[in-house]
Amino acid sequence: MIYKEFQGLKLSALGMGCMRLPVLDGDDARIDESAAAEMVDLAMASGVNYYDTAWGYHDGNSELVLGRALAKYPRESFYLADKFPGYDLSNMDKVEEIFEKQLEKCQVDHFDFYLFHNVCEMNIDAYLDPKYGIYDYLMEQKKNGRIRHLGFSCHGALPVLRRFLEAYGRDMEFCQLQVNYIDWAFQDDKEKVALLEQYHIPVWVMEPLRGGRLARLSEAEAAPLKEMRPDETIPAWAFRFLQSLPQVVVTLSGMSDLEQMKANLATFETERPLAETEMDRLLQLAGGMVSESALPCTACHYCTSHCPQGLDIPGLLALYNEHAFTGGGFIAPMALSALPQDKWPSACIGCGSCEAVCPQQLKIADAMAAFSKMLG
Repeated sequence: MIYKEFQGLKLSALGMGCMRLPVLDGDDARIDESAAAEMVDLAMASGVNYYDTAWGYHDGNSELVLGRALAKYPRESFYLADKFPGYDLSNMDKVEEIFEKQLEKCQVDHFDFYLFHNVCEMNIDAYLDPKYGIYDYLMEQKKNGRIRHLGFSCHGALPVLRRFLEAYGRDMEFCQLQVNYIDWAFQDDKEKVALLEQYHIPVWVMEPLRGGRLARLSEAEAAPLKEMRPDETIPAWAFRFLQSLPQVVVTLSGMSDLEQMKANLATFETERPLAETEMDRLLQLAGGMVSESALPCTACHYCTSHCPQGLDIPGLLALYNEHAFTGGGFIAPMALSALPQDKWPSACIGCGSCEAVCPQQLKIADAMAAFSKMLG
């Protein structure tokens, strides 16, 4: 197992994410507890010492199952991370109640790592609102030793990340980001990581395989990778990309069965960062994968001055591209939820005024209609 240094700690470079544990009969709320415990046992035996759960994972059962699986091990033998569930705005005034319950569910008296969960467009105002006392309460728990290291996870766009850092960056010790070779350009990961570096905040990675998409490349997509490294598995390329980023400390993988865990453990036995030529070809591949479904909007904003509905067309097209490439997901709906409904893609009246001035000659009205249909 590769280990990374963090404030005097020796953290396993591979962390076990507990959002996608094995389940019974396809029911996400019913974790196969014996299979999950077997995975934890293998992880512990293989040197993994970082375990990540959250209030909402598996309908609230991830914390319980992980707590029971880790309870037989000495507390000092693992690092446990949990999160305040600000993805649900109804939780904002319940920070103390939820934190106490999380400790109970996980059967611990402190969290080694604790996060503001999913900082994004939908909740940034609430997270920064002092009336909820979230920041003050978590800082107090850190002072009392019940949180050893405080950080945050972020699915929001770059402006959201910047706002959060301007408010709390001085006290954040790590940031959990969705980083992978697709999102390095597609979701502005490169700029996000650079911004965190300005605050001297290291990166924890979530979604390294982008929901499994980067483990399932087509033959055409995989061919150049196999040519460069015939002995490397396709999923391993996603992890080698992250091993090439010096800002990354822990990479979390939400493994769903023992075979996935064995494969990831094998990858993290060695550190094989990409050479410059390999990195270039991988990012070229990523660009090609995205371009198959993405509209090439350059965000020139000519369209916005001609839209009678006052829509942020470049912003909506960026969300359309994300939703189309992912085949759904929560990022676009989450971002749209922060907007009034008269600024959603469904507000487009199809007048064509934007298309008349678009340098890329994009079929914007068609994209807005398709986006609305995808969103249901």
